[in-house]
Amino acid sequence: MGSLPDLEIPPPLTSRISTVVPATPRGDQNGAYQLNYMDLLMKLHYIRPVFFFNSEAVRGLSISDLKEPMFPLLDPYSHVSGRIRISESGRPFLKCNDAGVRIAESHCERSLQEWFDENGSCSFDGLVHDHVLGPDLGFSPLVFVKFTWFKCGGLSVGLSWAHVLGDAFSALNFITKWSQVLAGQAPPKSLQLPNHPEPKISPNSIYENPPTSIKRATIIGDYWLASSDSNVAIHSFHLTSKQLHQLVTIDATNKTKPSSYFEIISALVWKCIANTREDFGPKVVTVCKSTSNRAQNEFPTNDLVLSKIEVDVSVGKCDISDLANVIAEKNIVENHVMKKVVEQGEGKEDFIVYGANLTFVDLEEGDIYGVKLNGQKPIMANCTFRGVGDQGVVLVLPAPEDKEGDGNGRIVTVSLPKKELQKLKHKLEGEWGVDCASL
Repeated sequence: MGSLPDLEIPPPLTSRISTVVPATPRGDQNGAYQLNYMDLLMKLHYIRPVFFFNSEAVRGLSISDLKEPMFPLLDPYSHVSGRIRISESGRPFLKCNDAGVRIAESHCERSLQEWFDENGSCSFDGLVHDHVLGPDLGFSPLVFVKFTWFKCGGLSVGLSWAHVLGDAFSALNFITKWSQVLAGQAPPKSLQLPNHPEPKISPNSIYENPPTSIKRATIIGDYWLASSDSNVAIHSFHLTSKQLHQLVTIDATNKTKPSSYFEIISALVWKCIANTREDFGPKVVTVCKSTSNRAQNEFPTNDLVLSKIEVDVSVGKCDISDLANVIAEKNIVENHVMKKVVEQGEGKEDFIVYGANLTFVDLEEGDIYGVKLNGQKPIMANCTFRGVGDQGVVLVLPAPEDKEGDGNGRIVTVSLPKKELQKLKHKLEGEWGVDCASL
């Protein structure tokens, strides 16, 4: 079953928690923000990026300095500091009531290097607030930002962002805006409402079919978190630009049009996972992408395209190039079907998306290194999702610039049941030479 934070056990890092509210009170102008079908589909998921900075990047900064930019930033982001309400019909919405976001400050008795040596960059225990909405939704903050000071003078910035507010691109944009205000830039006076076209429906998509990219969920008590039958673990590995070039070269020998890095990486991981299973599956996976480039000051939104990818052959025996081609060319968009399912249930039902099928999420264009302190990028950044289903999720993210200076690689962060994750690491290392040691 899924787990919840045990409020009786102190966290591994001691924390002080405070609240930041918009600089300009809304007063009687408190409004309601209506959640669309994609917001409601994602309500049981949480986005958790962490950014690591060395001591030089945070020299001279205090917790007051770090909190101060959040006050004016929340003025245009009014619904981010709101709270969930349930309408008379049972459909959730956001009340823009200036209740604020939570700021946590903690201290770690290890240096950054000691932390990396012991935990790697995909272990967020204690660096992101253990944040789940509920049991009293009316008092549950939608966002936590946690600052953890290390004994070497370094700092981690951990964000826990309720997915109901917007997708990973929106979460990264929000925390990047915070760092820009910290650097002296004025916060945006207002945010642009997204004006993106509806995802294009594939010709072979049948409207009446139930969507395979989501499944109904059983939640834990009054918490917005799905129960789970597996103990999902997380691991990240780094593919260098040289390794990516080799994979694309292999792919290009079988195709006239080379695949994107995301498609090649997804094909590689899909094949390796299939080879760890007796049935050489799964034969159906989900691909999650953003619909388009985001405007700089865009209102947070869940602007995602969810596609079903299906093959009728043994995945474990496929060439990576063939799988990459299927991912690129044979996707069936299911957004329109999912919208129908949510609206038929009047927005009251609970679903999971990440891990309903094995899910591949394209975050290659996510500006995870756009967060800067004193003009310096993080030495490492990563992102995970909470609330992942038993089939697992694979995130493809930008990596820091390679030491050789010949381009950027990719960070691949995988959430799978523990036994499957160990088999995947063994397969990647033994057959593909990927270094799966903790980052």
